[in-house]
Amino acid sequence: MRVLVVEDDPDLQIAVPAALRSAMLAVDLVTDIAAADEALFVNEYDCVVFDRRLPDGDSIRYVRSRRQDGWVVPVLFLTAMDTLADRVDGFEHGGDDYLVKPFAVQELILRVLALSRRGLTIRPPILRYADIELDAGRREVRRAGVLVTLRAKEFCVLEYLMARPEQTVSRTDLLEHCWDAAADPMSNVVDVTITRLRARLRGGPDVIQAVRGRGYKLLSAGGAG
Repeated sequence: MRVLVVEDDPDLQIAVPAALRSAMLAVDLVTDIAAADEALFVNEYDCVVFDRRLPDGDSIRYVRSRRQDGWVVPVLFLTAMDTLADRVDGFEHGGDDYLVKPFAVQELILRVLALSRRGLTIRPPILRYADIELDAGRREVRRAGVLVTLRAKEFCVLEYLMARPEQTVSRTDLLEHCWDAAADPMSNVVDVTITRLRARLRGGPDVIQAVRGRGYKLLSAGGAG
């Protein structure tokens, strides 16, 4: 899952992305509304974390305007504006959640994960395919009941594939959803991650199938479990 953080505080520019990356999320960081608008035009995100007081205005106005145009990406306002009226404004003008600074890092992570899983459709917290079970809340994967330890990108790729069982997913889609803007689109990071993921899921048939010239999909001999 990929998150956009819009924050102009130098300390939080480091702390917030680091916290979210520790939860296996891909994170892009921008510092004002104009840069956020450009990033949202170019990339697809599962959630956006907006500070409110930004150099080019209050982000609530931007979110309100985008909502009026039908924009549905989940938004969390992360801000020092802490009155009841501020919170009400946040929810009434397009926010899905509102967290006041200072905040507990674990609470931020849990809220962003919940919003990211919501996405454009309701996604179940536990995904299953064949003998593989992925618990998005606990960030755990099991195969045939055995816990499998995955790196952040491996978990993200598997989650993206399991949310689309037996559908072909392109390398570009995987790159855009599981890596941030620093990823080189010409690199082979997706293929390398798939290779490592297959190795970690050993102990059963290979359910990750390459589709020549198109990408990858989950497909087991017995179909979906």
